[in-house]
Amino acid sequence: MNFIGIDVSAENFAASIFSSVNKPIISEEGFDNNPSGFENFLSWLQKHGILPEYSVICMEATGVYGENLSYWLVARGFKTVIEHPLKVKRAFLSKGHKTDKIDSKKIAEYAYRHVDKLKFWTPPEKIVEQIKVLLSTREQFVKQRTANNNALKALKRKKIQTPLANRLYQQTINRLDKQIEQIEKELRNLIDKDSFFKKTVNNLEAIPGVGLLLTANFLVATNGFTTEMATNYKKAAAFLGVCPYQYESGTSKYRNPTSVKYGPSRMRKLLHLASRSNMAHNSSFCLYASIKSSQGKNNRIILNNMCNKLLKIMCAIIRTGNPYVIRTGNPYVYNHVSKHPKFA
Repeated sequence: MNFIGIDVSAENFAASIFSSVNKPIISEEGFDNNPSGFENFLSWLQKHGILPEYSVICMEATGVYGENLSYWLVARGFKTVIEHPLKVKRAFLSKGHKTDKIDSKKIAEYAYRHVDKLKFWTPPEKIVEQIKVLLSTREQFVKQRTANNNALKALKRKKIQTPLANRLYQQTINRLDKQIEQIEKELRNLIDKDSFFKKTVNNLEAIPGVGLLLTANFLVATNGFTTEMATNYKKAAAFLGVCPYQYESGTSKYRNPTSVKYGPSRMRKLLHLASRSNMAHNSSFCLYASIKSSQGKNNRIILNNMCNKLLKIMCAIIRTGNPYVIRTGNPYVYNHVSKHPKFA
C-alpha cells in the first residue's frame, strides 16, 4: 500500500507519498486548494503509479480548508483518513524544521505507522451537516445575545443615560431572539424529514432533562446515530470528557480519578445542565444523587455520575429503539427500568 500525507492550508496544500521504509518519501507542494489543483494532484499521483485501491490518504482535521478536498477524494474512490492534529503532533518530536512539505511527510509516516488504528472517513449525510451548521450558528448567536444583554445592563446602571444606545442594544437582542427561534424551528423541521431521526429524537426527548439541543448535538457527534459511540456509553463518555481516568503508579504516585479537560464542550455543557435539572426536579434522579452523597461523594463527582447515568440511558434507547419507560398511572412521572439482575 501507499500512504499519502496531505498538509492543507486555505490556498494550497502539500503532499507526500510513503511506500516503505526502504524508499525515500516523494513530496510535492504548491497544489492549489481548488478543483483544478485537485486534478493536478491526481495527475501527480498517477505519474508515480498511485492507484486508489492500493492507497490510503491521510490529512489533519483543518475545518473547512480540507472539506472540499475530502469530498473530492472519496468521490474518486480513495480511502481517506482525517485525524486530529494533536494525534499526529504527539507521534513525533517537537523539535526540527516546520514547513508544509515536512508536515505532509510526517502525516504520511503517521499513516504508515498507525495503519491498524486508522478509521476511514465517510461524508456525513446532508441533513447531519445542515444540523451541525445550524447548531454552530445558534451557539454564536447565543454568545452575541449574552454579550449584548450584559452591555445593556451595564448601560442602564450609568448615572447619565443614552437612550439611543439602550434602544439599539435592545433591538439587537430582540433580533437575535427571533433568529435563535428560527434556527430551533429549522432544526426540528430537518429532524422530522428523516423518519429514523424523528423516531430516535422523540424517544430521547422522553428522558427527563433531555431536549432538542442535547439530542441534536448527540446526533451530529455520532454522525446520525450511526457510530459505535451512539450505542456504547463508555466510548461516548470518553469522547465527551465525562469519563474519569485513574492515575497511579506503584505506591508513591496517586491522584483522584479525574476527567480529561478536552472534548466537545457544547455537548458536555448540555449534559451538565440536563443533569442539574434532573437533580432538582426528578424524583428518581434525586434519589440517585442522595445515594451518591451518602457515599461521601462531593458535588462535582455526583454531577459527573449523573451525566454518565443520563448518557447510559440515551445510548440504551438508541441501541434498543425503545422509548423511555413511563410508569403506569401517572404520565408525568418517568422511571427508567434496568434489566440488570442486580436491580431486579
